[in-house]
Amino acid sequence: MILRGLRAVQVVLLAAVVALSMAAPSAAIPRPDVDPFYAAPADLADYPAGAITRSRPIALLGLPLPVSAWQVQYRTNDAGGTPTPGMATMLVPQFPWLGPGDRPLLSYQVPEDSLGTQCAPSYALRGGWELSGITTFIDTPFMADALRRGWALVVSDYQGPGSRFIDGVNSGHGVLDGIRAARAFAPGGVGPASPVGAYGYSGGAFATLWAAQLQPGYAPDVRFAGIAAGGVPADWPAIARGVDGGVQAGLALLIVLSIARDHPGSGVADLLNERGRTMLAEDGSACGSDLVLKYTDARVDDFSIEPNLLSHPAFRAATDAQELGASAPQAPAYLYHSTTDDVIPFAGFTALVERYCALGADITYTYSTLPGHNPTAIVEWFGAMNYLGDRFAGVPVAAGCHAR
Repeated sequence: MILRGLRAVQVVLLAAVVALSMAAPSAAIPRPDVDPFYAAPADLADYPAGAITRSRPIALLGLPLPVSAWQVQYRTNDAGGTPTPGMATMLVPQFPWLGPGDRPLLSYQVPEDSLGTQCAPSYALRGGWELSGITTFIDTPFMADALRRGWALVVSDYQGPGSRFIDGVNSGHGVLDGIRAARAFAPGGVGPASPVGAYGYSGGAFATLWAAQLQPGYAPDVRFAGIAAGGVPADWPAIARGVDGGVQAGLALLIVLSIARDHPGSGVADLLNERGRTMLAEDGSACGSDLVLKYTDARVDDFSIEPNLLSHPAFRAATDAQELGASAPQAPAYLYHSTTDDVIPFAGFTALVERYCALGADITYTYSTLPGHNPTAIVEWFGAMNYLGDRFAGVPVAAGCHAR
């Protein structure tokens, strides 16, 4: 009965993804920017990092699914250490955990990839049926599989209320404090002894690995049993150059807009021409999916006063500060990437793995021969989850770096 019910969840979620193109925005679900529940409490600074400030039960996706769900607001800190409100969605399957100890907790990082809070996973998971939630809707079958395994999920809006796409410290803090909030909220069998894992693909991998890197100093109380990440964004200029002028050119412009808007001291905004400044004004709060649809075949230099913006020292300096690899995760990690990834170049991933290994990390890595970014996300998911399942079960992992 339990397994049959959970398979039904997966079927319903898949049907919901298909229905997205026909769904109208729900008038009953306000966007985060106008929802008072998201507003920062006046006394936010009085709370410790990860403390819960408010919570509410929700119907997952606005549908009658056999999953208990809540939205939880918590205090976190931005990259500068300023208190800021975080938001997480907590999901628990409606059956008891039958394994040993407390129910495992998986911090699941959706690839938010956005410049606006209407693209945040919490809005989509509450039933905000808009195209802005497409990355969350696409990930729901994977979340359903994690729930099928009996795990609780915490899905944080790790980009924060400012929707900072390329801000590693900000994202890492959001993830770690979301885990703290989930443990404090303790839904459905989650407790102090719950093994904690983290997972993300693509943009979600960026947040996952930044959290793992920051964990020893920022959140020593959060001990990861294991982490898994795939399609890892490394070498931001190379990612932008790879898609520039093609069908996913909007991703290159998302990277430029994020740096120009969120890192004003970088000088990148000053390199935009009139068309670029208009784009920043019009699309400075857009979702990545919006930009991909709008700017097919566009070129970054059409929006710049100088040629080769993606190689400009100001752009490179700003993106260098957001690259992974300054330190290595202390938790055992499973990392994977397609050798023919058509969105995030493979070379950046191999360089990151080599860096982590040189720093003494315990990593199992897979150079997948599956063709491209999206097929790898689907097929390699199972290897990542099985790896986390072993870590949750206490299966030891060999020290050092190993190919799989």
